[in-house]
Amino acid sequence: MKTKDFALQIKAVESDGTFEGYASTFGGPPDAYGEVVEPGAFARSLSDHQKAGTKPLLLWQHNSSEPLGRWLELAEDGKGLRGKGIIEIEAGATEQRIHRHLKSGNIRGLSIGYREVEVEEAKNGKPRKLKAVDLVEASIVSFAANRRARVDAVKDALLVGEMPTLPEFERFLREAGFSKTQATAIASRGLAHLLRSESESQDMAKVMADLRAAAMAFLKST
Repeated sequence: MKTKDFALQIKAVESDGTFEGYASTFGGPPDAYGEVVEPGAFARSLSDHQKAGTKPLLLWQHNSSEPLGRWLELAEDGKGLRGKGIIEIEAGATEQRIHRHLKSGNIRGLSIGYREVEVEEAKNGKPRKLKAVDLVEASIVSFAANRRARVDAVKDALLVGEMPTLPEFERFLREAGFSKTQATAIASRGLAHLLRSESESQDMAKVMADLRAAAMAFLKST
């Protein structure tokens, strides 16, 4: 299952735990992964949920063991996937904490969990398009916490001597704040060069050490 983050555009957060906003928006500039969501992408999945008498889950940070409540309404309009949900405040401390942060604006993110059904691959400079997806859940998330977790994961890999792939490194750079052009240039000219050198070098241990040192220096600055 893949995930995709969006700014949670809250229209209202009520004292009973209900809130409204957009779980996804259509078109617009490509996201950090070079993708856009097309109008109609959720239509088939929402119809299947309706027929089955189900709805996508409402979770905290994509954690299936931490449901926050339920989605009361989910439907597409001209802007995107509009939703109305309710946090079960009386269920526990986590729900109460998230509701308070959501109401105060400390938490502003929402991320969908989905499986790709129909996509149009990027070509001729156009972004990759998600034309149909199976919507499994939509989570309230903390963007900063998610980005930090990804940074920590890269650090852990480097510390044990593992190397990121070019797409992984480029994606990490985008999430660290670099533009797509900058991330592509750094990943292709920097990491690609070092990876080629590694395969040709008589002293691969030194190349690995140099790469890890350079990457760690960058990570410490983020």
